[in-house]
Amino acid sequence: MTEFVSELKVIQHSDSDIFRVLSDLRNLELVKGMIPEDKIKDFNFDKDTVSFTVDAIGKVTFEVIDRQPNRQVRFKSLRLPFDIIMELNLNSIAEKETELSMLVQTNLNPFMRGMVEKPMKEAVNRISDALTNLPYDKI
Repeated sequence: MTEFVSELKVIQHSDSDIFRVLSDLRNLELVKGMIPEDKIKDFNFDKDTVSFTVDAIGKVTFEVIDRQPNRQVRFKSLRLPFDIIMELNLNSIAEKETELSMLVQTNLNPFMRGMVEKPMKEAVNRISDALTNLPYDKI
């Protein structure tokens, strides 16, 4: 199992505000402008799915498979040659302060790992950075 983990981010909003926004993927429309389109582009959202294009991989679609209120949103990839599980984990550390971490897990053969490792690391960090800066209390 190959894992990609973001840096731990601290967001100055409550876990309930963050969960409310992240559990309905239509709210992530705000993120697409924060990610340079030279690496990730063509975002599409609905309540339970998000899709985008990554240059080295092609079109990627994730579907929400589990929601744990104020704690976690889990996603699974669709229509890729390998499965990806992505978790957004929240940990409340104060009333308006929440830690966010992003974990991506996949089973890759060595050839595929070599092709996607760098773009996946970049994607995990860019997406977690973008999620850190959303105005959760205004969405």
